[in-house]
Amino acid sequence: MYVAAPVPLVDRFGRIHTDLRVSLTDRCNLRCAYCMPAEGLNWLARPEVLTDDEVVRLVRVATERLGITTVRLTGGEPLLRRGLPALVARLFALPASPVLSMTTNGIGLARTAVALREAGLSRVNVSLDTLRTDRFAEITRRDRLPDVLAGLRAARDAGLSPVKINAVPVRGVNDDEIVGLTAFAVEHGYRMRFIESMPLDAHGAWDRDRMVSAAEILDRLGEHYELVPVRRRDNAPAEEWRIAGTDAVVGVIASVTRPFCGGCDRVRLTADGQLRNCLFATEESDLRALLRGGADDEALEGAWRNCLAGKGPGHAIGSTEFRRPKRPMSAIGG
Repeated sequence: MYVAAPVPLVDRFGRIHTDLRVSLTDRCNLRCAYCMPAEGLNWLARPEVLTDDEVVRLVRVATERLGITTVRLTGGEPLLRRGLPALVARLFALPASPVLSMTTNGIGLARTAVALREAGLSRVNVSLDTLRTDRFAEITRRDRLPDVLAGLRAARDAGLSPVKINAVPVRGVNDDEIVGLTAFAVEHGYRMRFIESMPLDAHGAWDRDRMVSAAEILDRLGEHYELVPVRRRDNAPAEEWRIAGTDAVVGVIASVTRPFCGGCDRVRLTADGQLRNCLFATEESDLRALLRGGADDEALEGAWRNCLAGKGPGHAIGSTEFRRPKRPMSAIGG
């Protein structure tokens, strides 16, 4: 049977979108100070969250009709999603099977890494901002560093490769660990990535003066390592450098000071089924309502294309036109 090739998901600036971020829950088992208050947030009620069947259907439409080729599972903390390996297996088994990855805090990876790899997950990004036990507890308000380190080892041993570590340096908090985190990643065969902090915290306390820029990160690394530029992959958010004399690669995502909006190929689906054409979008398209209202695949495709048609040229952080999204990062999904 002939199956038509998907028509690419293109916005008005000619950007082709092939990367879908799917948030599976807004819940998290950490309370990172730069992300949410100590008491947590008002979580979505279970009926508001997309079911497994709904997630699978939307990803099927995205891959078969819109040309999505990679799907990253996010949260909140995606490992809190019940039956996650089974959901991964269903996504992997789709006719236009996407490359599946996940961003996680690493807690729970030690017991799930093998099952996730066997289900079809390819790789993981683990958020880790410090290697100091006391500082980890201060930042996350939880004493779980040993669990994260165990999760990293389990992911590597399960073949979820490359295992990437994501760290957000904040001035006066953990910026003195830029070199130490990199050395740790090199020693254990992980890939280190630093991300400039962004105005996506729940309490609106982001301070650009406390953001450690990509240039400063590279200056600090350059004092200890010889960095050899790696050719940037099309639309990849991270600029990467190889540490001379090794196979180790370190990356920097400069979302604020070196925005890559002109080549953005990402679209986001929140845990409650809202489609966002930008991480900093101030409007959403309600795919959950369409699903539960009986919409067919053609209607879902149309809603997706209409949403992307309204995508702007960039996030405009630092300009008078910038508007913070109403949702924090934990509710949007990385």
